Amino acid sequence: MVFLFLATVLPFGTSIILTYFQTIHNINKESVTYNTELMKKGKDELTTYLEDIALLSTVLYRYTPFMNVLTQGVGENNKEHMEEVRRVLAYVYNSRSEMEQMHLYINKGRDSFTNYHSLISGRGKNDNIYLHPYYRRLEESETNYSLMEPPHTIYSYNGLSIIPNSEKTTVLSFHNKIRNVPSNDILGFMSIDINLSKIEGIVNRLYKDTESLSIINENGTIIYSSDKNGIGEKIQDKWFYEIQNNPQQNKIKWDRKDFAGVIFYEKITVQDNRLYMVKTIPYASLYKSAKETAFMNTMIAMVALIVVLIITMIISFKITAPIKILIEKMKKVEEGIFEADFEITGNDEIGMLGRRFKSMVLQINRLIDKEYKLQIENKSAQLKVLQSQINPHFLYNSFQSIGTLALKMKAVPVYSLLTSLSDMMRYSMDMREEIVPFSREVKHTKSYLRLQQQRFEEVLEIKMEISPNTEAVFVPKMILQPIIENCFKHGFNDRMEDAKISICSYRKKDQLVFIVQDNGRGIQKEKLQIIRQGLYRRETIKEGKDRESIGLKNIYDRLQLYYGEEANLVIDSVENKEFTVMICIPISLQEGVEGNEGTYRR
Repeated sequence: MVFLFLATVLPFGTSIILTYFQTIHNINKESVTYNTELMKKGKDELTTYLEDIALLSTVLYRYTPFMNVLTQGVGENNKEHMEEVRRVLAYVYNSRSEMEQMHLYINKGRDSFTNYHSLISGRGKNDNIYLHPYYRRLEESETNYSLMEPPHTIYSYNGLSIIPNSEKTTVLSFHNKIRNVPSNDILGFMSIDINLSKIEGIVNRLYKDTESLSIINENGTIIYSSDKNGIGEKIQDKWFYEIQNNPQQNKIKWDRKDFAGVIFYEKITVQDNRLYMVKTIPYASLYKSAKETAFMNTMIAMVALIVVLIITMIISFKITAPIKILIEKMKKVEEGIFEADFEITGNDEIGMLGRRFKSMVLQINRLIDKEYKLQIENKSAQLKVLQSQINPHFLYNSFQSIGTLALKMKAVPVYSLLTSLSDMMRYSMDMREEIVPFSREVKHTKSYLRLQQQRFEEVLEIKMEISPNTEAVFVPKMILQPIIENCFKHGFNDRMEDAKISICSYRKKDQLVFIVQDNGRGIQKEKLQIIRQGLYRRETIKEGKDRESIGLKNIYDRLQLYYGEEANLVIDSVENKEFTVMICIPISLQEGVEGNEGTYRR
C-alpha cells in the first residue's frame, strides 16, 4: 500500500506542478504569438487603407480634360473649365465616405477651390500658398509622395469653406503635389481631410479593454490612440524612443514605474511618412488568462489525484491474485513451455489480460506450426527453382546440336537463324541483371529482326543508325525489342508491302535518346489521344482493354520506376503513314541506377 501510494502521489504531484508552470509558459507563448500575428495583420490593413488615401490624387492624371485645365489654368469666364473643376472635386470627394474636406490649388492663375461636405466653394485667389508649411515642403521635395499632417482641428483653406464651430472635428490631412508629368513642373496641390472613423474601426479590432493601442509618427505625434485624449499630442512615454532604436524587433519588455508589461509594435511606411503602431499589454492582463487556466487545470488534477488514490487502494486488493497466476504462466512461457491450461474469471481488465495472454500462447503455438510448414515449402520451392534452371541449359544444348547438324548439311541460313533465336532466348531468360549497356539491347534487337526478315523476306526494310557514344549507356533490360515487336503486332498486322522500320540513337545533352519509327497503318488522332491518356495514368491497363498500349504502358512504368520524372516516353502517329516512339533516358543518373540495380529485381 505504501509503495502504491508513493508510486501514485509522487509522479502525479510532480506532474501537477510541472503542468502548472508549463501551462503558464505555453499560454504566454501563445499570447505573444497571437498578438504578434494580430499586429502584422493590423499593419497590413492600416497600410493598405492609408496608401489608398495617399494615392487618391493619382486618379487626376488619368483624366485628360482636367489635366488640361491644370496646364492651361481656369481662365477668365471659362465655364467649361470651371465645370471640369467642379466635376473632379465632386468625384474625388464622393469616393470616400470618411472625407470631410478637400482643397484644390491650381498654380496657373493661383486659383483655389474647396469641397466641404459636398459644398463646392467659389473660385478664390491664393497668392501666399507657400505660407502653408506642408505646401512649402512639397514644393521643396524632389519626390511626388504625399505628406501626412497629424490629426488637427479642421480648418478652412484660404477662407473658402464655411465650417461652423459645432462641426469642427479632428481630421487627418494628406497633402499631394500635382506635377506636369513627365516633367517636375508643379501644376498645383490637392489636400484631403478625413475623419478618423475608418482608422478607429481598424484599431478597435486589435486590442482589448485592458490594453491600449496607438499610432505614432516618427516625430512622436500621436496619429490615433485608444485613449482619445491623446490624439494629436506628443507622446511622453520613454519606451517610444526605445522602439525607435530597435526597428528590427517587434516587441520589448518594459518594467518601469510608468508602465510594466509587454509592448508590441510594427513599423508602417506610407510613401514618405513613417509611422509606428504600438500595442501595450500590462503583465497582469497578459498573464491573467494563463494563471486562470493553470489554476483550473491544477484543481482538476488534484481532484483526479484523490480519486486515483481511492481507486488504487480498492483495485490493489482485487488484482493481486489474478496477477500471481499470470506471473506463473509467464515464467513457463519464458522456459519454452507454451501451455494454456488455466482459467481466468472476471470481466475486468485483469480478466481480459488473462484471456488475451491465453489467446497469445495458443497463437504462438499455431505460428510455430505454420513456420515449420513454411520452411518445408520454402525448401520445396528452392528445389523447383534448381530443376527449372536445368531446362534452359537443355534447350541451349539442343539448339547447338541442331545448329551443328545444319552446318554439316550446309544449311548456313538455318544455323544463322538458330543462333539468333538462341541468343534471344539466352538474353531474355537471363534474370541475373536488369540494367545492361545499350549495345546489348541493340544486339538483342538485331537477333529478333533477323528472324523477322527471314519471315517476311524482301518485303521488310530495316534502317539502323546507332551512335557509338550511346552504346555504353546503361538502360533497363528488354526496353527496345518490345517496341520493335509492337510494329509487327499493330503497325503491319494487315499489310507488309514496302514495310520499313528505322531505329536511331544519339546523345542530347545529358540524355540518351532513341527513336523507333515504322511506316505502318498508324492510328487516328482520337485513338492516339486515348493511348496517351492511358499511358500516363497510374493504374495498370487490364487485359482486353487498350491492348495496343499494354506494351508501351509497361515500358513507361519501368522508366518511371528506375528514373522517375527524369525519363520520358513520347508517341506520335500519322494515320495510314507512320507511328513513332521516342524514349529519353538521363545519363547523369547512370551511376545511381547501375549501382542499385538489385533494388528493382524480382
